[in-house]
Amino acid sequence: MNFKSVTSFVLSSVMVLGFTQCSQQAAAPQQAQAPVAVSGLKIAYIDVDSLLANYAFYQDLAEEMTRKEENYRLALTEENNKLQKEYAEHLKKIQNNVYSSSERAQSEENRFQKRNQALMEKSDKYSQELLAESNANSQKISETVDNYVKEYNKTHGFNLIISKASLLYADEALNITAEILEGLNAAYNRTDQ
Repeated sequence: MNFKSVTSFVLSSVMVLGFTQCSQQAAAPQQAQAPVAVSGLKIAYIDVDSLLANYAFYQDLAEEMTRKEENYRLALTEENNKLQKEYAEHLKKIQNNVYSSSERAQSEENRFQKRNQALMEKSDKYSQELLAESNANSQKISETVDNYVKEYNKTHGFNLIISKASLLYADEALNITAEILEGLNAAYNRTDQ
């Protein structure tokens, strides 16, 4: 073996050894990311969907919103039907040449367009009102639940209370939904009477 061959062999061995060490070092941080148990940490979760489905305050607000939506829908439908009926009569008048002039017919046509536009604007206004009220109701619910959970935690001492929606797995023993729901409904029933 000549010097050149030995040098190539040594360099190759060093490179292989270097790559092996680099790959082992690169793998080491991945191994260090294994789950770590935190002792003494008190955690609980709330199933918000179940909570809201059974929370009397939320249900009352939802029923009120449904009534308003229905009332708005009925008012708009009634007004639209009346407008459509009057417009159909207007078209019959045009066909029967009842109007004294084409200007008079056009004036009536413009009036119907304005009424139709006003009806569309009323519909938009109702939608905006419902959206604003829905957002306000969501804020009320959120604040009520948040405030109650803070009060609840003063006596229970959890380090962390989270929503089940963000969990992949949680032991059912950590679920405090029923306790929170009971307290929220009791507080709501006291203020409701």
